[in-house]
Formats: sequence, structure tokens, C-alpha cells
Amino acid sequence: MPESLPPTLAPLVPGPPGWAVPWAGIEATLDAVRALRDVPQDPVHHGEGDVAVHTAMACTALVADPRWRAMPDARRARAFLAVLLHDVGKVSTTRPGPDGRLQARGHSRAGELLVRGLLWRLRVPIAEREAVCALVRHHQVPFWALERPDAEAIAYRVSLLAGNDDLALLAAADGAGRLCADRDRILATVDLYREYCTELGCLDVPRAFPSAHARYRWFRRPGRDPDHDAHDDTTFEVTVMSGLPGAGKDHWIAHHLPDRPVISLDALRAELDVDPRDDQGPVLAAARERARTHLRAGRPFVWNATNVSRDLRRRTVDLAADYGARVTVVALEAAPEVIRARNAARPVPVPRAVIDRLVARWEPPDPTEAHAVRLIDTGPSPEPSGRSSVGDTTDAVTIGKGSIGGRRE
Repeated sequence: MPESLPPTLAPLVPGPPGWAVPWAGIEATLDAVRALRDVPQDPVHHGEGDVAVHTAMACTALVADPRWRAMPDARRARAFLAVLLHDVGKVSTTRPGPDGRLQARGHSRAGELLVRGLLWRLRVPIAEREAVCALVRHHQVPFWALERPDAEAIAYRVSLLAGNDDLALLAAADGAGRLCADRDRILATVDLYREYCTELGCLDVPRAFPSAHARYRWFRRPGRDPDHDAHDDTTFEVTVMSGLPGAGKDHWIAHHLPDRPVISLDALRAELDVDPRDDQGPVLAAARERARTHLRAGRPFVWNATNVSRDLRRRTVDLAADYGARVTVVALEAAPEVIRARNAARPVPVPRAVIDRLVARWEPPDPTEAHAVRLIDTGPSPEPSGRSSVGDTTDAVTIGKGSIGGRRE
């Protein structure tokens, strides 16, 4: 039984000697999997039937693969959960296309977001959860990546988040678990992706970069030599906070960066008398102008907002980087019941529906977004009790299976 998983999930992962997939137990435990029943698929690509049938076939194919059986317990559990949940996004995205054929555009991203909320509520540890989410998000990559001009960047990013060998294993199970005329072509394409990642040196290890600054610069503008140690011209640090309401951001800042100026969107709303449900344009404009004042002075500061999506963080990170700042993203989280309790204790609690909407689009930061990324579980109290961090050290605890410097779990 994988020790990295909570008791609810651990019995669902097949193991020796029988390696049987406990499908009845899986459906009884996970509503997201049970919901796959009767979700139709295009028979051209999925002649086997609905998404539940395909998922069961993919799980069976994975469990029969000797490469999967040879994995360490924790890694084997991550790979199984990724295959089990890889198509849960089809429930909300399946619809007829312009030609009348069924399609599920965007189901990988929808699945990632759904799986993150599911595993968070089931108390799966951060690193394990994010590795599974990354695999779900990228599970179609081996099918089409080699046709893309940004294939190199995609392969490097996956290597930092989950691992290309695990992704290729998932894609092979996805391809084997279907009935279609081009099944052999799909599996051959997955093999080509594996070979491509081997040539890039990032199949079974994370892509190593000379420094955190070199890594950040490369992902900001891919195409240059990834081995070039870009000159680090940063002169001060900007800290960008990220986390759901109740994650403990204010408390963390007060205890860890007490002397730094803070640009707080909540405080600005109160100052400008703007309701959270109204147009936030004036709040953001005021916040960015205050940020520019600090940036022009080369003064370290903290940007404090929920910033639950990559796009929201990118605006602030890019602004800071344009002024020569070194950016650290600090992402805080806590268990659902802790979030609820802290929120209820606020003078003005955030409505439950608002928090649910934030959870539905929650994307914790990854190491391609900034010079350093720290993921911190603030535990039963706002003071961090355990953490998973990704920064510029080779022995960092990781999001997924490896560190920036190339250490593999």
C-alpha cells in the first residue's frame, strides 16, 4: 500500500501479487470516475465505447506494463492515479463539433483543475498531487508535441513537473486502451516522443539549467541555448503571494517578511471602497502604480493577492522582471476544513461560493514561472508546519519527480 496516499486512495492502487484493478471500489470511492459512465466518445477514435470503458481499458493496459510494475510504490501510485483520472475533464467538455462528430476540446486542462480539487479534498500531499495533475494536464502531449515548434519547451517543462517517462507511460496506456484504426500509429508516436526526450536528456530526469535565473529567462523566451548561463542582472527581490482566502498569506508575510512594504489587493479595496463583486479595474490600476513606484526605486516588496491562476501571476511577475527584479512566488495552502475555519473567523468572511470558484480554477505555481517557487502547507495553524519548495538549489523538495538541478526521486 503506497504510504504517500491517504487511506481512502491507497487501496485503489493495484499491487502484487494479483495486480487486479479494483474497479468496483474505485467507482464507489470516486464520484469523478463514476461520472464517466455514459459519457460518449467519437467512435472513430474510441470504438470501445464511453469514457468509463476507455478508462478501464487504459488502467488494465498500464497495470500489465512491466515498466509500471517495476516502479517504486509512490511513483507507481502517481502513474496509476494519472491514468485513472486522465479523462475526467471529458464530462464537462464533450459536445458535438462543427462537423457533428463528438469532441472534448480542453478536457486536459479541465481535468487538471478537477483532479487538483479532488486530491486536495482527499488530503493527497502537495508534491504527489501536483505530479498527478501535471500528468493529467499534459497527457495528450506525446500524441502531437513533435509537430509543434515549441516541442522542446514542452518537454523541458514536463520534465520539471512530473517526468517525461511517466508521461509516455500514461500516453501508451491511453493509446492501448482504445479500439481505433490508428492505434499502432498512436503507440509509435508515443515511442518517438520518448526517443525525442532521450535525445534532449530529459526523459527520466528533470532538465537541468545552469542557474535559477537561466531557467527563468529560458522559459520566458524559449529558443536560446538552455545551457547558457544567462548573466544575472537582478538587483532586488519581489515576492508574489498566491493562495486561497484563508491560506494564511497575511500571517506568513507578517512572520517572514515583516519589514517589507506590502501591496495588498484586499487593503486597496477597503481603501478605495470597492466591493469584491464590483469592477476590480481601479484596484488593479492602483496596485500596479504602487508596484512601479517600488520597482523604479529598486525596493523589495510583497504583492499580496490570491493569484490562483498562472495568467494572473504572470502579469505581476513580468512587470517585476521588466524592472530587473528577482521574483519569488510563495504559494500557501491548507486543508479544506482549515480554510473554512479561518475564513469564518474573518471580520468579513469570503462567501463560500467565491472560494469554490477559486478552487475550480486553482493552479499552484510551477518552477517555470519565476526565479524561485515555494509551495507551503500552512497546516492547522497559519504558521507553516510542512513545506514543499522549488527554488534554485539542487536538493529542493520537488513538485513532481525532480529538482531544478536534476536530482530524481
